[in-house]
Amino acid sequence: MKKFLMIVLAALMVVSLVACKPKTPANESATYDDPYKDITDYDAKSEAIYNDILGEFNKAYEAAKAATTISERFALMAIAEAKLMEAAVFLPLSTQGGNYAISRVAPNTASSALWGNDSYRYHNILVATEPLKAADRAEMKAKWAEVKGTGTYVEWAKKFLQDKGYILKDSYTLAYASDPTTWDVLATSQAADSEAIVNTYDGLYEYDCENVLQPALAESYEKGTVEIDGKTYYTYTFKIKSGIKWVDSQGKEVADVKADDFVAGMQHMMDAAGGLEYLVQGLIRNASEYIDGDVVDFAQVGVSAPDDRTLVYTLEIDAPYFMTMLGYGVFAPMSRTYYESQGGKFGKDYDSTAETYTYGKTPDNIAYCGPYRVTNLTAENTIKFEENKSYWNNANITMKSITWLFNDGQGDPTKGYNDMKAGTIDGSGLNASSLVKAKEDGMFDTYAYVSATDATTFGAFYNVNRAAYVNFNDGTTAPSEKNDAEKIRTTAALRNAAFRRALSFALDRGAYNAQTVGEDLKLTSLRNSYTPGDFVFLEEEVTVKINGTDKTYKAGTFYGQIMQDQIDADGIKIKVWDPTADGGAGSSDGFDGWYNVENAKAELAKAIEELAAIGIEVSAENPIYIDVPTLMISATWKNKENAYKQSIETALEGKVKVNLVECNTADEWYYAGYD
Repeated sequence: MKKFLMIVLAALMVVSLVACKPKTPANESATYDDPYKDITDYDAKSEAIYNDILGEFNKAYEAAKAATTISERFALMAIAEAKLMEAAVFLPLSTQGGNYAISRVAPNTASSALWGNDSYRYHNILVATEPLKAADRAEMKAKWAEVKGTGTYVEWAKKFLQDKGYILKDSYTLAYASDPTTWDVLATSQAADSEAIVNTYDGLYEYDCENVLQPALAESYEKGTVEIDGKTYYTYTFKIKSGIKWVDSQGKEVADVKADDFVAGMQHMMDAAGGLEYLVQGLIRNASEYIDGDVVDFAQVGVSAPDDRTLVYTLEIDAPYFMTMLGYGVFAPMSRTYYESQGGKFGKDYDSTAETYTYGKTPDNIAYCGPYRVTNLTAENTIKFEENKSYWNNANITMKSITWLFNDGQGDPTKGYNDMKAGTIDGSGLNASSLVKAKEDGMFDTYAYVSATDATTFGAFYNVNRAAYVNFNDGTTAPSEKNDAEKIRTTAALRNAAFRRALSFALDRGAYNAQTVGEDLKLTSLRNSYTPGDFVFLEEEVTVKINGTDKTYKAGTFYGQIMQDQIDADGIKIKVWDPTADGGAGSSDGFDGWYNVENAKAELAKAIEELAAIGIEVSAENPIYIDVPTLMISATWKNKENAYKQSIETALEGKVKVNLVECNTADEWYYAGYD
């Protein structure tokens, strides 16, 4: 589960909450003795602060990692996540999907797996020339649920659409909001990068549209064990398909795909340390030791290629979920020879800042073994993917080209809808503004549907170790107005768990979310936990301790139920799981399990008492001020942050004030949000 929690953290849309606008004398906080004042290094200070704030989570998490079965691990991870939510270091807000949309893309023709990057592989989707009617879409989804796992859905879907009079096409155009920062999938943890790059390479195995793992660059695999220095390790041996080619951006063949390309890719991933290397730490033999520098010879790491077609992963633990991890970019192949031709080196010689290093800088500096090559990249405008003529499975792809058109949501909030209606893009979600227009146009009743939610969790971070009070990228924009005393006051407040919970309980997340998806669906996409409560369930009966008392969970128990039991046992008023939701299946989405004014007041009263003990007075006459960076050129974001301000100030009776810090460009907003 750690891999999922960290992916969630990497994918979050951040709203950084920090203090501003002083109203108190400069010497008001003179009695407060900061326990971290002697730590001058920022990283060391952050580590100390988070070790204290997340102490209970870390303890529970370490216990979960030591579990002997997968079901026990899931149960203990749920307990650990409960502790993480109680610490309230960030507040889950919403998930992706759960909004009204209109689309030409047939449902369930791409993978809907909630992990890895396979859901962003679009080469086998079905796209019509006209939007699909909501009734037809519902019938297709019902059929998918009926036949998933049989391998029959796609052919049925093609016939169904043709019988309904739809014409299928071989191109797909979608909107995107952020340019990739690199084209090296092995050196990034950013969704904006991996969602684009995944269409340029294949993995060993990939999830199909029925969420069944299918061979891709591998044709088969075998599990086994091996004894090394008296210890048992677990092996996965893959047989790589022959005759597959690497090509450059012009389509020229540059190398054969070999087993060693996965070895090179894994070493480069660990050298680059792009943020997802933790996925293999503690899993692949000596991965942690190599990443930490204790092992310098990569031959000692558990990834090897005995010959061109044989690839072996040697694992430190028996990990039955290993195959499900192959969709993450950390397992991508990389042509060793092409990488070296772009100035790439390995181990201690790796240096991405070297003048001769060009790998991944642009789409012209990578090799391709997937269905598409990038043939056009115009920043904040267009990314064009065209079929790779040398692709091993080229005869079976349905999309010959994919075009990404830039739309970051600034300016006209109805642009996405208008582009969809005109056929410029093939689908669009409906925000509050475009929802009104779709109803006026007559499109809504026939074509609008509620999109499925996924495993993405968007949330708001609470900044407990703020180091900058102005946009650190340019040093001038988005400045905080507060004096040194106010910096101390609010830093102390945000390091108090009860204060953070008071903020979390005070936000009417439905009103906040309505500014994006409209009043009708304001609760549909609300997410109440970091990991979806139905992400996994127990495959066997498990007994774990909830605050020292044995609790037995039957096979089939959802992760969310165990989270809820731990939270309830701790007496924290958070609701993360509703067993009656989703038609009785149970869900952590679709309701607001955090917003509660009385709970907010109770937590604030506790925080006020605890802060007074360290010399910090909080009252309506002497409030804590919170900065929220606000993108002024986006009507949606202005409305969201105004909803935040109104909700917090009203619920907490003016003892906490919200200052909306004006950011007039997207860059100002991003950098202010990450200080």
